[in-house]
Amino acid sequence: MSKTLRLVLGDQLNSNHSWFKTIDDSVTYVMMEIRTETDYATHHIQKIVGFFSAMQEFAAEIQSQQHRVIYIRLNDGNNLQSFEKNIKSLIEKEQFTHFEYQFPDEYRLDEQLKNLCQSLSITSSVCDSEHFMSSRNELGDFFEGKKTFLMESFYHMMRKKHHILMEGDKPLTGKWNYDGENRKKLPKDHKPTPPLVFQNDVTKIVSEIQKTDIKSIGNIDAENFVWPINRKQSLELLDFFATECLALFGSYQDAMTPNEWSLYHARLSFSMNVKLISPLEVIQRAILEWENRPEAIAYHQLEGFVRQIIGWREYMRGIYWNKMPEYATMNYFNNENSLPEWFWTGKTKMNCLKDAINQSLNYAYAHHIQRLMVTGNFALLAGIHPDEVDAWYLGIYIDAIEWVEITNTRGMSQFADGGIVGTKPYVSSAAYIDKMSHYCGSCFYKKAVKTGDKACPFNSLYWNFYDKNEDKLGKNPRIGMMYNVWRKMKPDDKAALLEQAAFYLKNINNL
Repeated sequence: MSKTLRLVLGDQLNSNHSWFKTIDDSVTYVMMEIRTETDYATHHIQKIVGFFSAMQEFAAEIQSQQHRVIYIRLNDGNNLQSFEKNIKSLIEKEQFTHFEYQFPDEYRLDEQLKNLCQSLSITSSVCDSEHFMSSRNELGDFFEGKKTFLMESFYHMMRKKHHILMEGDKPLTGKWNYDGENRKKLPKDHKPTPPLVFQNDVTKIVSEIQKTDIKSIGNIDAENFVWPINRKQSLELLDFFATECLALFGSYQDAMTPNEWSLYHARLSFSMNVKLISPLEVIQRAILEWENRPEAIAYHQLEGFVRQIIGWREYMRGIYWNKMPEYATMNYFNNENSLPEWFWTGKTKMNCLKDAINQSLNYAYAHHIQRLMVTGNFALLAGIHPDEVDAWYLGIYIDAIEWVEITNTRGMSQFADGGIVGTKPYVSSAAYIDKMSHYCGSCFYKKAVKTGDKACPFNSLYWNFYDKNEDKLGKNPRIGMMYNVWRKMKPDDKAALLEQAAFYLKNINNL
C-alpha cells in the first residue's frame, strides 16, 4: 500500500493550499519544532513563540478536518531536532513510500530538502506553495539582459498581469505611483488609532522554550501575546486595517513618533509571511474598502499599500531567488565594524534609535522607515559589517524570513549589493529624521549641531560616509549634489566633521 509523507514548514500555514482540498488516509502531514530552525540565528522570543503558536494552531485546524497529522514538539523525546533526521526516522518507522514538500522560501532550506530527497530510498516530489503572485524566476526572466532591476517596472508588470487598479492596460487614474503624497509627518496633536492587539495565552510554549538552552532576545507578555496566531485572527487584523487604518496609511506610512509603535500600519507581514493569509486577498480586501468608501479613503492611500505588497514584497523575493547564494556575501563598501552593544539593549542617548530599538525588543516589530532610516541608516553610516546587520534584523523581527529580510537589509538598507535593489544608498543626517519624526526636540543630542559637544552623531557620520566612499559613489547621478556641497566646504569645516565622526566611531558603544 502506498503511503505519502508531506512536510509542512512553519511558514507554509496555507489552509487554502490544494493539498488540503481532499481527505486522504494514505497521506500524513508532518510538522516539527526543531533546534536547527530556532538556532540558525538568535531570534526574538516573540518570533519563536509566534511561529510555534501558529504551527500548533494550524496542525489542530487541519486535524479537525480529518487530515492525518504528526506534530513533533520541541521537547518530545523522539524529536531528533532536524528535518532530515526526523523525516528519515518517520519513513523507516511508518513505512512511507513517497515524500512530498512545498518549495521553501529560503535558499538554505531549499538546498537542505533537495539534498534530503537525493538521499532517500523512496520517491519524492515538490510542489508550489501557492501563495505568491509571481514565480521564483519571474523577476529574473522579466529583467533578462538588463543591467538594473528597477522595482517600478516590475510593479507595473505585476499590476498588468493581475489586472489590479487598471483600466485596460492603463493604470486607474492614469498614474502608476503616488509615493510623493505619502511622506507626511504626524501632526503634533494627532492621536493615532490604537492598534488591534490579541491576548493570546502562550505561557505553555514559553515554558517549553525555557526548558532548553535556546538563545533569544527581546521581551514577551506570555499571557497577552499581541500577534495573530491563526487565520481567523489574521483576517480580523486585515479587516481592522481596512476599516480603521487604510484611510491614513499612505499619508503617514513614513512618519515616526515616540510611544506609538503601530500608527496606521497593517502589521500583516507576519501573517502573510507564514501564509495564514495571501497577498492577493489582502490587496482585494483593501481595494473593496476603497471602492465602498471612496469619499473617506483617497486613492493615494490605497495605491501606496498595494505597491508595498505586489511591488516591494514580490520584487524582493524575485531578487532573492535571482541572486542567491552570492547575495548573502555582498559587502560593496567593505564595511568591517561591529554593531554597537546598545542595538541589543536600546540603551543609547539618541532618541530615534532608543525608541526604534526598544520598540523592536518589546514588540518584535518596527515599521519600514524605522528599519531603513533609523537603525539601518545608522548601521550604514557607522560602517557596520553587513553580516552583523543581517543577523540583527533576521533575529529581532517577527516577520523576518531570509528571503524578505536579506534583500531589504543588505540591499535596500545597507547598499551592500552595490545598487541591485536601490539606485543610491539610503542615508541621511538628522534633518531627515527630524522632518519625519518627533524624536529630535527632546533628544540629548542637538539635531542642528554638526560638531562639538552634543552634536547629533548622524550629522558628522553622514559626511564621513560620503567622504570615505567617494571612489564608489562620486559618479552616482542621484547623489552628485551632496558631493558638490562637500567639495565646496571649507577645509577646516571638513576636517572638523571627519574628526567628530572618528571620535563617535571610536566611542560608538557610549553614544
